[in-house]
Amino acid sequence: MKIQGKMFLWLSVFLLAVAITYGLWSKEPVGTTGLFLAFGLSIMIGYYLAFTARRVDTGAQDNKEADVADDAGELGFFSPWSWQPLVLGLGGAFAFLGVALGWWLVYVSAPVLLIGLFGWVFEYYHGQNRTQ
Repeated sequence: MKIQGKMFLWLSVFLLAVAITYGLWSKEPVGTTGLFLAFGLSIMIGYYLAFTARRVDTGAQDNKEADVADDAGELGFFSPWSWQPLVLGLGGAFAFLGVALGWWLVYVSAPVLLIGLFGWVFEYYHGQNRTQ
């Protein structure tokens, strides 16, 4: 994780230089604002990764002598059969489509988004998978 944090911090330095240069040269506010926002996001991610790297064990990506197989193993728990991401994705698609077609579609998609979100968060709190 140390190398990823350094990469994002160097990217933020580059984005800051580009944002300043672009802002002074072009006098265009939208692109300048976007570059400064990209700088802010990059520095937040870089700080988080650098902060987290100090608290976790050294990974295989930080060891110069490591092989690819040293980073193998379990990455986490993922639901193999969950339908909730599909419901959440459809609700999000209708909400973003509502920006283009009409705001009424955003209001119609809000219950679908809430059903997908609550279903995904609480799917292991009830039913046959409660103990997982």
